[in-house]
Amino acid sequence: MKKVFPLIALVLVASLLLGACGPAATPTAAPEPTSTTAPEPTMEPTMAPTEEPMPAIGSPEHPIKVLFVPSVDANIIVTGGEIMAEALNQATGLTFEVTVPTSYAATIEEMCASPTDTMAFIPGLGYAIASQLCGVDVAFKAIRYGYPVYWTEYIVARDSKFQTLADLQGASWGYPDQNSTSGYMVPTVELTAAGVTPGEQIQTGGHNQTVSAVYNGEVDFGTVFYSVPLDPEGKPLFTYDDYVAGKITSLEQYEIPAESIPNCAPDAEGKKLLCDGYRVLDARANIRTDAPDVMQKVRILAVSQAIPNDTLSFGPEFPADLRAQVEAALLAFAETDAWKESIGSNDFYGWTGIAPATDAEFDFVRAMVEATGYTIEP
Repeated sequence: MKKVFPLIALVLVASLLLGACGPAATPTAAPEPTSTTAPEPTMEPTMAPTEEPMPAIGSPEHPIKVLFVPSVDANIIVTGGEIMAEALNQATGLTFEVTVPTSYAATIEEMCASPTDTMAFIPGLGYAIASQLCGVDVAFKAIRYGYPVYWTEYIVARDSKFQTLADLQGASWGYPDQNSTSGYMVPTVELTAAGVTPGEQIQTGGHNQTVSAVYNGEVDFGTVFYSVPLDPEGKPLFTYDDYVAGKITSLEQYEIPAESIPNCAPDAEGKKLLCDGYRVLDARANIRTDAPDVMQKVRILAVSQAIPNDTLSFGPEFPADLRAQVEAALLAFAETDAWKESIGSNDFYGWTGIAPATDAEFDFVRAMVEATGYTIEP
C-alpha cells in the first residue's frame, strides 16, 4: 500500500500559510470529510501451481512390482520371473518389474510400503504376518502335483547317528531364513513341542544352501521344504486324499524305495534327480548338479505336519480392476508350457498350478505365530 500521510501533511501546512497571509475568511460550512485511505492496489490473478499427474500403475513409468522371496537361487528367480512378466504383459498390456528382495522380511516390508502396486509370491507365514501388518490380501495358493500343501523335512547326513527328533538335542541347526515357514517357523514349533533345544543355529540364506550345509557337514541337521516324490509313471507316491485320510503313517512312505537310492543321479540334461525312474522333488533335488550324490549323502530324518502352500498375494490397496486382469492372465499362463520354464520349474518354486485361496486357510499359521509370540524381523 502507498504511504499517503506525508502528502496530506504538506497540504495542511500550505493551507495554514495561505490563511495567515490573506484577509480573514468569511465563515462557511465545514467541508464534507474526505477519506484519506488509499485504494487497495489491484492484484493480478495468479493460477494455482499444477502438479504433474502420477503415472498410471502398470505403465512403463510406474510398473507393477512382482516380488519373489529369495528361497532359491536369485538368478533362476529373475530369469523365470521375466518369462512370467512378459507373458502377463502380452495378456494385459501392463508393465511388470521382477524384484527379488534380500529376505522374506524385506519382501513383506516392500508390500506394506508400496500398497498400490505390489504383488508377491510369499509363503504362508509371510502372508499371515503381512495380512495382519497392513492388510495384504491373498489371491492364489500354489498347487504342486495335486497338493495344496507341503511339509518341512528334517535332513541329516545319511551316515549320522540321528534317528529321531529327540536325538537333535544340542545339535547344530541350519535353516534358510527366520521368516521361512517350512525352514524355520514350523520346525521351531515342533522342536519346542518335542522338548528339543538345538545347539548352534545358522541361517544359511536359502533352502539350497541349507541342503549344501548338511551335505558338507557344516551343520548336524537342516530344515527345508518337502514335496512328495513321483513314481516312474509320474504320479505322486501317495495322494493328498491318502494323507488326509491318515494312511501315511511311516517315514518310509515319504521317501523313495531304499533299494533305489544308490542309483540316484541327475538325468542327462541335469534337469531332474532320478532314482530308477523315481523323481525327487524335495529341496535335495535343487543341488543335484553341484552334488550329484546328494541322495546318497543326505536322508530325511522326519517330516512335519502339512503346511498351506505358498501364495500369490496383492498389496492392500492394489486397484481392483488391474488385479482382475492380472489374476485372469496368471490363470491362463499357468496352462502354458512357458509356466514350466518360470515358477513351475522345480529349480524355481515348483508350482504345477494355482488355485484360488482364502484368508481363513492360513489361520493354522496364525495360530502358530500367536502360540510362539513370533514376530517378523526386518
